[in-house]
Amino acid sequence: MKIHIIAIGGSIMHNLAIDLKNNGHKVSGSDDDIHEPSLSRLKKHQLLPEKLGWYPENITKDIDIVILGMHARKDNPELKKAQELGLKIYSYPEFIYQNSINKKRIVIGGSHGKTTITSMILHVLKKTSTPADYLVGAQIQGYDTMVKITNDNPILVAEGDEYLASPIDERPKFLIYKPHIAVISGIAWDHINVFPTFDSYKNAFAQFIQSIEKGGTIIYNNLDSEVRTLVEKCGRIDLEYLPYELPDYSIENGKVFISHNTNKYPLQIFGKHNLQNLEAAKLVCSKIGIDNKTFLESISDFTGAAKRLERWIDKDNLIVFRDFAHAPSKVKATIDAVLELYPDKEIIAAFELHTYSSLNEKFLSEYKNVFTKAHYKIVYYDAHTLEIKKMPPLHPSTILSTFNDKEIKVCTNKDDLLKVFKSIGIKNKVLLLMSSGTFSNLTKEEIESIQYS
Repeated sequence: MKIHIIAIGGSIMHNLAIDLKNNGHKVSGSDDDIHEPSLSRLKKHQLLPEKLGWYPENITKDIDIVILGMHARKDNPELKKAQELGLKIYSYPEFIYQNSINKKRIVIGGSHGKTTITSMILHVLKKTSTPADYLVGAQIQGYDTMVKITNDNPILVAEGDEYLASPIDERPKFLIYKPHIAVISGIAWDHINVFPTFDSYKNAFAQFIQSIEKGGTIIYNNLDSEVRTLVEKCGRIDLEYLPYELPDYSIENGKVFISHNTNKYPLQIFGKHNLQNLEAAKLVCSKIGIDNKTFLESISDFTGAAKRLERWIDKDNLIVFRDFAHAPSKVKATIDAVLELYPDKEIIAAFELHTYSSLNEKFLSEYKNVFTKAHYKIVYYDAHTLEIKKMPPLHPSTILSTFNDKEIKVCTNKDDLLKVFKSIGIKNKVLLLMSSGTFSNLTKEEIESIQYS
């Protein structure tokens, strides 16, 4: 087929483009802003647009399908031309669903943990040579692309995002997949620009439960009261209900072990929320025929998805973790996880405000007391990010009052952030970088230069 992708530079969209080209389709695309690693990967696969911007002449009658990314707007010139020509226009989740109608669809939802759970499942499927299509929101070891769609694989494993599908399809993405097996890892208010109240946010997950195919399975975090309440109230007697909690685990010399049937299995990951994620992944794998022993043996060398409690630097008494944490509950859980693994070290918790919710003054009070257990506390935001998102300026005093913590150092540019790191002294401490962004493209070299200066 001839396929054109509007907003090809997105993390999922560029991976989808690469996979479609690998499958023999003729793929073109456009975008007005493309960053790394999308830029280099699109260039490598000869999919990088010749010039940035939106050009109606890209849209011709011979195009079979247009796939529309969320980065585009309703008045996008290429979208309008495709509509005028009557072309088939899909959001990427709709395209994935249309190509997975005859597959067993496994969809991982939740405010946090969904990328890790999906990555764990895919890691075990690869180790056990179990064929599956997939869609995951982060790069994982052993996989060239984050999207794979085939005609033959009997299973689809998809990370199910609650954000809107496209500018012209305002359904939460995970409602489109209609799973046979669904996971809900946790519910904590997010995306305030789409869900202005917590009730409206929770309603999206209530609809997700209702979207499960008849006779399907719901695997849910029984330790999350919001999830448990939604599941108990859903009223579906045709579903199989599989709750999960924490496994039996221990920490020995900085290493985590899972106990199962008198055996201990070592893990590379750590943190209670990751161990809960592991339980969810184990239940999913058991539903597709992988026994618990095989799962635990296979997961032992799983090191995590990119930026999900990723050990970014570990040398010369310098330990730095990167984590995608942005929701208040995830920030707190991530700090707790690092403290549990390193009870004798001081923790420097640096959190970047980067999402629409975290940069919204009305939402900031949700972060009250999340930094309580950290030894050093830093909140970072870049004024340029506020400009891009067309949001009003933030004042550092607002951060201190809403977070309810006068010990927080507020930084609004990378140079000041590095100066704070240097004044604290990062040697022999654990530096935890939490963001869905990049701290203004903060590099390993910039951090390491503090260590040796």
